Amino acid sequence: MLIGGLQKTSLLDYPNKVSSIIFTTGCNFRCGFCYNPELVTQIVKKNLISEQQIFNFLNKRKKILDAVVITGGEPTMHKDLPRFIAAIKEIGFLVKLDTNGTNPLMLKKLIKQGLIDYIAMDIKAPLRKYSKVVNIKIDTKLIKNSIKAIMNSGLGYEFRSTVLPALHTKEDLVAMSKMISGAKRYFLQKFVPSAKMIDPQFRQLRGFSDKEMKQLALACKQHVDKVQVRG
Repeated sequence: MLIGGLQKTSLLDYPNKVSSIIFTTGCNFRCGFCYNPELVTQIVKKNLISEQQIFNFLNKRKKILDAVVITGGEPTMHKDLPRFIAAIKEIGFLVKLDTNGTNPLMLKKLIKQGLIDYIAMDIKAPLRKYSKVVNIKIDTKLIKNSIKAIMNSGLGYEFRSTVLPALHTKEDLVAMSKMISGAKRYFLQKFVPSAKMIDPQFRQLRGFSDKEMKQLALACKQHVDKVQVRG
């Protein structure tokens, strides 16, 4: 595993659990609004963290942490992800996976082997606009297959979207919520400009206002009962 970062403690990333967050490097998307370029396009090998360092840390925190969140980058790009998660599970932690949904085969494997306990998947855009938003050509069947696998998994899960006026309309959000119709929960994340975004142009763009975010959430509720705004 190529590990680019470790957040030792979080009270927010795994519902109702104290977790640690492991950031894997590499992603097959190039979302302009991504605020983790050091995990995607600016990877510095000398800053990578070894698996042994991770396991040593987790073993010392068994009485403090409940869970481990594996995020990225895109974790499912790593073929050795099942082995890595199995080692974490052996220590005794719950595991949450964050994914962009482009590798449903890996996702199904992790679910079938009982290696993950909670899943969060990003919905980037309505299917017709997916490639435009993520800046690569994408087979949207992969996205649909991942959504289906997650909703049929029997595990805790959530879908989430970072939205901004430059990329998303109200109609887009309704279409995105329709993609996950019947889902347990959907989080809309407010875009906030940052100095370290993959596409520098996004540093100058505005996000939706709080009022606009609430209106978007309300529009999505025709397909998903529990829609919440973050950020």
